[in-house]
Amino acid sequence: MIDFAPTDAQNEIVAAVTKFCARRLPPQEVRRRDAEKIPPYDLLPEMAALGLFRLAAPAEYGGLAEPWTTIALVQEELGRRAYFVASIFNRIVGFGVQSLLVYGSPTQRRELLPKLLDGRALLALALTEPEAGSDAAATHTRASKVEDGWRLNGRKTWISDADAASHLMTLARARGRDGADLGLTLFLVPRESAGLTMTALPKVGNNAMPSFDIGYDDVLVIDAAAMGEIGRGFAHVLSTLHFSRASLAATVTGCAQAAVDLAIAHVCERVQFGRPLAALQSVRHRIADMQMRVDQARLTVRHLAWLIAQGRPARRESSQAKVIATETLQFVTDHGMQLMASAGYSADSDMQRYWRDARLYSFGEGANEIHRDLIARELGLEG
Repeated sequence: MIDFAPTDAQNEIVAAVTKFCARRLPPQEVRRRDAEKIPPYDLLPEMAALGLFRLAAPAEYGGLAEPWTTIALVQEELGRRAYFVASIFNRIVGFGVQSLLVYGSPTQRRELLPKLLDGRALLALALTEPEAGSDAAATHTRASKVEDGWRLNGRKTWISDADAASHLMTLARARGRDGADLGLTLFLVPRESAGLTMTALPKVGNNAMPSFDIGYDDVLVIDAAAMGEIGRGFAHVLSTLHFSRASLAATVTGCAQAAVDLAIAHVCERVQFGRPLAALQSVRHRIADMQMRVDQARLTVRHLAWLIAQGRPARRESSQAKVIATETLQFVTDHGMQLMASAGYSADSDMQRYWRDARLYSFGEGANEIHRDLIARELGLEG
């Protein structure tokens, strides 16, 4: 039997996260940042001082070598408090650090890992294009080989935190000096590179997690900017996707629990016809369904974290966790809005923020329809 109960050491780490959030991200501050569209970049040094970015890194790089089960607990707690802070944590720990460890060059690891762990750097994944999302084969951004490196031209869109990133991990179709197609390749493009332009994109939610449309106009990078093997860029991305999917699933599970807690507080306080809403069986059953969905998501997330910590394959389980957790969040926020009615629809309500933010996650990190296809293929079903 797998024991998912946190250890005393893990509980201490989560308690430190809770204390940090209570001090720096009380509910009114989270609302202010959402309303004023203020990202949490200013919090990175404090999070680094707590050692949060070192949790998943090996000791040889100055990390704490904590198992992924610890990471998942931290992600859930951050998600319960403020998704945008959890997203930054995930971007550094689950995307940046792991990508460098798996397919970064020794030079790239040596230069970037210390900065990531100290909260002095941030990587953004520039993958999506106007005509290429889940269909990476449709990538049009090209990297042409030149004498002094590579010259990139194209466009990426909906790239989160790009303007604050130190580097854009850009997927492009590499072409040799003779014009031969060398395949999809990743390049670490410094944010300040000449020829990069960025335009902020207006969004329905996730206001403190800005997204950008990016233009590449003859952006020159050196040969050492290539990440991993030429022509294996998308395979490299796929090799670490279970970290980002696990990160998203844990984070939105925390968000979902926060939404259920808010709904419970409301129905216990709101009096109608002389008694609290919680006295109505239909309301109690709705709340019970919401909590059951969250508990299911949490168990799925923790099983996935255990698999990752054990070094076991988790392709199907990572897609399952992503689908279950994101659809759980949509379920509980939709019902939470119904239970709170106008109180939830108010611009001052946390429930409406959970509700509108939730809509992103079922197609972010890969549409849930794509994930269901991946799950079916892992089960031996082919279309």
